[in-house]
Amino acid sequence: MRIKRVVILGAGSAGLLAAVTFARRTPLEIEIIRSPGIGIIGVGEGTTHTFPGYLLNELRFDPHKLFSEAQPTWKLGLRFLWGPRKEFFYTFSQQFAARARGLTRNNGYYCDESIDDLDIMSAMMRRGRAFLRRADGGPDFSTHGSTAFHIENERLVAYLESLARGLKVGIRDGTVARVKRAADGRIESLQLDDGASVSGDFFIDASGFRSELLGAALGEPFVDFSNALFCDRAVIGGWERREEPILPYTTCETMDAGWCWQIEHEHFINRGYVYSSAFIADESARAELLRKNPRIPPERTRVVRFRSGRYRRGWVENVIAIGNSAGFVEPLEATALAAIINQARAAAQMLSDSDYAPPPGYRELYNRNHAFVWDEIRDFIALHYRVNSRLDTAFWQHCRESTPLGIAQELFDFCGDHGPTSIHSHVLLPHTSTFGIEGYLAMLVGNRVPHATPHSADTAELAALASHRAANAARAENALTVAQTIAAIRSPAWRW
Repeated sequence: MRIKRVVILGAGSAGLLAAVTFARRTPLEIEIIRSPGIGIIGVGEGTTHTFPGYLLNELRFDPHKLFSEAQPTWKLGLRFLWGPRKEFFYTFSQQFAARARGLTRNNGYYCDESIDDLDIMSAMMRRGRAFLRRADGGPDFSTHGSTAFHIENERLVAYLESLARGLKVGIRDGTVARVKRAADGRIESLQLDDGASVSGDFFIDASGFRSELLGAALGEPFVDFSNALFCDRAVIGGWERREEPILPYTTCETMDAGWCWQIEHEHFINRGYVYSSAFIADESARAELLRKNPRIPPERTRVVRFRSGRYRRGWVENVIAIGNSAGFVEPLEATALAAIINQARAAAQMLSDSDYAPPPGYRELYNRNHAFVWDEIRDFIALHYRVNSRLDTAFWQHCRESTPLGIAQELFDFCGDHGPTSIHSHVLLPHTSTFGIEGYLAMLVGNRVPHATPHSADTAELAALASHRAANAARAENALTVAQTIAAIRSPAWRW
């Protein structure tokens, strides 16, 4: 059966990103079913560098529309208040796996004491700067491939809906009352509570945690990650920005029974405490968040429950699940939107490559990748908990003693024997790794995880490293802040 019509259940960021991907890359007819009774989550969201590159470079949407409607701010990486150092920065560039001129080993071998200014991105983050200046004083976006976004969910959804409508995607309001299946197991149509029937050849389940098609209708088993990731709740709050500068990074801060994010929007600062209900009660978590963030109005906090895990398969019969309906892992590395993009891209590519009649082998290949991607995210985040030595509470003792690393264990052991090397990283990590060797080294070096092969730099190396750091620091000092960059792109003289 050749696919001609795709029905997407859900009009949040997952459903809309899938819709604009399919509309841009395929000739298929696309219709979204939006449930009016389900609101937008409405929390601040951080992305990885995948997100702006996908929208602007791959799908080639207009940057002016993106920045005027979604109004993101820029994120160069994450600032970790985590482990034995005062702080360390995780960038989207090559900070630890790279080798500065004059050094004989990777930069990561020279971080026993100072970790500052190893590359220009971390140097700018440390100084609260976002972009280098062009000759005319404007922001230099040539480094855009190493930046991500902070973006408010409501603005993001409104922007994506505008894109979808511009691409002639149909959007219908309705709540699914019944799922009609064919004799061979495929889904034929969705029966809405107003009596309408919406049929399709292919369905995308973007219904969020409800997973109405993949989980509920098709009964796909759920693979629980709670044996490796112990957090299952978050208390969310924030406050209107006053005199605080807009920081070009997400902050991740160790808390008594989990960790707290800080996401920087132009007019609002979003905070959220991710915690384990086995180690702290909801009201105690709320009290800790408010005590450490007195600007949060207590009435603006709320508790969100979640479970980390994935469905065994992401593509069953004629249904692909995208976003939280396929899997969810706590937001420690802001992987949600990147996962949605990768799922939507892969689905569109496989349908197109099979001339819209995908054979079983394509589905099997998609599901192998689905399992690997979610399991690697689980194990990479588990590494954060295993190596964090900042606090000695019952929760963190349990994390250090009881967190399995899964597929990250081999790399962890290898670096323990040989240090922060990137040699043959493709053997320890598949080419499809979401984080790459740099991500793993950032956590190992940033947390001062000991290894058996320390490097003693000679005088020439120390001088070369000092010169390299000083050059990064000087360039960063003259860079533009987030607020200055916003002002520049909103100037009438600015041209993308």
